[in-house]
Amino acid sequence: MSTTNKPESMILACPHCHKKNRIATGRMSEQPKCGQCKEALITGTPLELTIETYKAHMSSDMPVVVDFWAPWCGPCQQFGPFYEQVAPQFAERARFAKINTQNENVLGQRYNIRSIPTVAIFHKDQEIARQAGVMSPQQLHQWVEQVLQGLSL
Repeated sequence: MSTTNKPESMILACPHCHKKNRIATGRMSEQPKCGQCKEALITGTPLELTIETYKAHMSSDMPVVVDFWAPWCGPCQQFGPFYEQVAPQFAERARFAKINTQNENVLGQRYNIRSIPTVAIFHKDQEIARQAGVMSPQQLHQWVEQVLQGLSL
């Protein structure tokens, strides 16, 4: 039985209701909508993850770039706009998310976050890269691009 006419797909969690959706990879640029809540699955805007919502996204097929930060952290405040500036450039290839380690200290501990800001890239619930400290938008883009190319998605 041939699978050549079956489109390649990926599981992607909705950034709004966090339900998982199967999307044909060829349709990622067609602004797919969630089957549950009908909102856009690809937003290009960083998503705030919590202890209740992180699992759906971390276990999805799309890599997740996570900014671990806290509101009292000066360097985090400096880095935040850079992170938001770069996110749309990877909207169809990676989900950008933020975890506030002050509110979600269990997640900060789970991922052994020792300094903030720390950006980590996860794929199918496995950490594949980590970078601590403030990066310029260019440095962040280059680093994420390099990591994603290594995944050969």
